[in-house]
Amino acid sequence: MSPELSVVLAAVSVPFAAALAIPMLYRVLGERTGYAGAAVALACFALLGSQYGTDGAVELSWIPSLEIALRFYVDGWALLFAMLASGIGVLVFTYSPSYMHGEDGLPRYYAALLAFMGSIIGVALAADLIAIFLFWELTSLCSFVLIGFHTDDRSSQYAARMAMFVTVGGGLFMLVGLLILASIAGDVIGTAAVVDLGGSATTFDLAAILENPDAVREALREEGLFLPVLGLIAIGAATKSAQVPMHFWLPNAMAAPTPVSAFLHSATMVKVGVYLLGRLRPLLVSHEWTLLFATLGLATMTVCAILAVASTDIKELLAYSTASHLGLMVAGFGFATFVGAEAGAFHLLNHALFKASLFLVAGIVAHEVGTRRISDLGGLRHDLPVTAAVAGVATLSMAGIPPFNGFYSKELLFEAAVESVHELGTLGWLYVAVAVFGSIFTVLYSLRFLALFVGDRPTGLGDVHRPPVTLLAPPALLAGLALVVGIYPDVAVRAIVQSAVDATAVESHAMHVGLPTSYSPALGMSAIAIGVGGFSYPFYGRIHDGIQSIPAAIPPVSANWWYDAVVVGLTRTSAWLAPRVHNGLLRTYATWTLAGTCALALAGFAATRALTLGELGIDASPAIALVLLVAVVAAIAVVLSPSHIAGILTLSILGFMIAIFYILASAPDLALTQLVVETLVLLIFLFVIEEIPESDEISLGKVTRDALLSLVVGATAFVTVVVTTDARPDGLTQTARHYVDRAVPEGGGTNIVNVILVDFRGFDTMGELVVVAIAAISVLTLLVMRGRGEAE
Repeated sequence: MSPELSVVLAAVSVPFAAALAIPMLYRVLGERTGYAGAAVALACFALLGSQYGTDGAVELSWIPSLEIALRFYVDGWALLFAMLASGIGVLVFTYSPSYMHGEDGLPRYYAALLAFMGSIIGVALAADLIAIFLFWELTSLCSFVLIGFHTDDRSSQYAARMAMFVTVGGGLFMLVGLLILASIAGDVIGTAAVVDLGGSATTFDLAAILENPDAVREALREEGLFLPVLGLIAIGAATKSAQVPMHFWLPNAMAAPTPVSAFLHSATMVKVGVYLLGRLRPLLVSHEWTLLFATLGLATMTVCAILAVASTDIKELLAYSTASHLGLMVAGFGFATFVGAEAGAFHLLNHALFKASLFLVAGIVAHEVGTRRISDLGGLRHDLPVTAAVAGVATLSMAGIPPFNGFYSKELLFEAAVESVHELGTLGWLYVAVAVFGSIFTVLYSLRFLALFVGDRPTGLGDVHRPPVTLLAPPALLAGLALVVGIYPDVAVRAIVQSAVDATAVESHAMHVGLPTSYSPALGMSAIAIGVGGFSYPFYGRIHDGIQSIPAAIPPVSANWWYDAVVVGLTRTSAWLAPRVHNGLLRTYATWTLAGTCALALAGFAATRALTLGELGIDASPAIALVLLVAVVAAIAVVLSPSHIAGILTLSILGFMIAIFYILASAPDLALTQLVVETLVLLIFLFVIEEIPESDEISLGKVTRDALLSLVVGATAFVTVVVTTDARPDGLTQTARHYVDRAVPEGGGTNIVNVILVDFRGFDTMGELVVVAIAAISVLTLLVMRGRGEAE
């Protein structure tokens, strides 16, 4: 059964429409606007649920000339991610009115939250590469607004700028990779979704690309672009999903309100990179894919788990934990086996359930206790018994303790790592060891979070009030779902996970999960991780202090140190460069403009290999050669001229030689234009030359700079002419063929250029003439008014 365009389009657009209506809704509902947001999220969830069991693409034309459309693709993977966004959105919007009570700027908060939800649903369902990128960047924009919600707080401003800098910067790398992919895929697919852009077939239809994964992958390899595309997409996914070394923005983003952290930074936005990897996995999966993403994911899983142990704030701990679990998902999708896809897809669901619940629990603790500092908290089960039960289920799931839901997906990761040994040998054993090592620290920080509720109550802890139902119900529901998945994992598999895995795996198999009934290497890995983590917990304080001491002793180890160094370096460079570029001198502006233009042009020619110096040759008649020789002599004479007038007159010789060259090259129309322009320029120069003051002595450095710049500009112009005139396409484009076939019978001429300008594009020419005439009349009017001394 195919999806319905109207339903899919409504699921994407309703949140944006609601975001626009928030200012009016807030005037009516006030702080209860959050419940209206919950209703919108529930409507989106219902719309998406109505497409359950469908599989296929729908589209709405957007830019027909470029074949860019709002294409949407519905399958199990898209529905899993989109329904997580809308489903958890219902709970976050329900949670927000109580938590955000009394805050300023709530219309901005709810509007950004709704727009963010629509962006996530758009990313999940989009099947057009351009649409994916636009929704991708919208998530970063909304995240910037929400992280920086407290606009008067310097830490919020810092965190928002950091998140924007990292995620948007990574998105630009991803855009380049997607454009390369579109260009190569267009030559392979050859369908109606292909558009001719500059002689290169291009398609942005991701659904069509994924229908031909082997052919597109082989074409990328033949062009030598497989690794560049893989690397560019990896940068985009890694920055968005907080992978090492770009993990540092996520803990800083905890400056956002806790509902934002639960929604954006645990359940949805940070998983966008993981989602993209799952979507592109059937296309790019390879040996290089495994080496890159299995290594990246396991490194992130381990490093961030260690940093979570060093945390002093409960939200900071959960943030590093989130990055660690994102690494688990990336590593799962990195392994090329079917089990790897199972681990990635299943953990995306499991992590959203228990981590969103834990963030909301952290919000309850901060709201009711008044502190998030780990060392100041403990024994909260006496004051918050229901919250403690919710935290217990979610924390044990996070630790991967059976029979809680996190155990099953981590077990699948261990199984995938063991299977990699057959393909990778020694490196596979290293993956096994790193996965176990990282999981030990996962158990450690999970037990520390649980100790906030089951440990001893600090004497300095004041009265703790019970949270309202609206704060408690959302995390309790999420923890309840996590518990159901833990007890009945096959229910979740049959409901949504199996179809999601089928969409991300190269080959489809039936998925089976459950508590192990016999020994396996994966079970042994789990036992080691849980056992060593449990036995190490009494030494948690020493481990915590030891990890914390490393950045203090070696500052470059801290990722924030590198970010601050880069930002400060860029700021200082800008402060140094600005007065040198914007100093009010025309010579300076011309220098930077010409130098930058030449650099970009030459770099483009070099990158595309448009010019091969070994193939250059000169084919000119004696007359043309003589004219060009005179032009060269005139150019040298301009430099050596003793006065401005002599230089201008000598320069005109060069211009007239170019006109003669056009005549000899059978281009009389260009020659006439050149003669007219050259004559007018010569007269204008002679008229104004008397007004130019005598120049002061110019230093040798400036003369050298100008000479080098002149040589670079000349070389760029030469290379550009050679490249453009050397182009000999095998065939004419459809538009060119149209003009060629109709030039003589319909245009009444034999010169194709003239016919195009006068007949086929007569209205363009007439419009240009009208513009020139209007400008001339305006100038004449101003001159007459000035002569009469009239004012406007």
